Amino acid sequence: MKILFVGDIVGRPGRDALKNHLANILEERAIDLCIANAENTASGNGITPRLAEELLSLQIDVLTSGNHIWDKKEVLNYFDLEPRLLRPANYPPSAPGRGMFVGKTRNGKPFAVINLQGRVFMPAIDCPFRIAESLLRDLNQEIRTIFVDFHAEATAEKQAFGWYFDGKVSAIVGTHTHVPTADEQILPLGTAYITDVGMTGPHDSVIGVNKEIIQPKFINQIPAKFETATGDVRINAVELEVDADTGLARSIRRFCLKLSEN
Repeated sequence: MKILFVGDIVGRPGRDALKNHLANILEERAIDLCIANAENTASGNGITPRLAEELLSLQIDVLTSGNHIWDKKEVLNYFDLEPRLLRPANYPPSAPGRGMFVGKTRNGKPFAVINLQGRVFMPAIDCPFRIAESLLRDLNQEIRTIFVDFHAEATAEKQAFGWYFDGKVSAIVGTHTHVPTADEQILPLGTAYITDVGMTGPHDSVIGVNKEIIQPKFINQIPAKFETATGDVRINAVELEVDADTGLARSIRRFCLKLSEN
């Protein structure tokens, strides 16, 4: 099974990049399952029902998220209508939405996508390790392909999660920092891992935000309204191949499509 995971989609530049190029990428690479982190699609913060539907119409099978999933309140009721939009599973059970989606690819292969959030330098929520263990324990054992988006700040927490669940899931990819790391690998027991996939959006920026706004904020410590940048748009993703019978990864490769210079 071939899987494409698209790193954090930032604002209109990220959405337009996928609208114009994703279909060709999926066809050229014969992708069976496409997943994308969509928590920053609405002007860089949150997602709306309209934008979720727009992304799902582009042949993205599952949308994951993170701490910014709550930024647009109109999405809260939408969770009940669209199970393919996930929020991290380790938010309290009373929070809207769910953190796992189970489905089948277009050619009938079963899969599960789990969305979790770290706790280091992040909001205080339930333990992602224990929640992941619970989800895996309750998952139908016939589902071998299990993909995890671990949305976290600290590289150490992501690496610890990767080692702990090596061999128990097919892939663990990190999101949240918007900066891609160069540590993609197959861990010893067969789980594909990367600390952060990076972002899909404008790289002439500070993690997607207009750098002329961010620089004075760091210097003067005065709050400023963030605006999504526009220049040097790139699609950052990882392409994985998973043995559908064993659920173990065969390969993981970084993918970067650079679309513009300004």
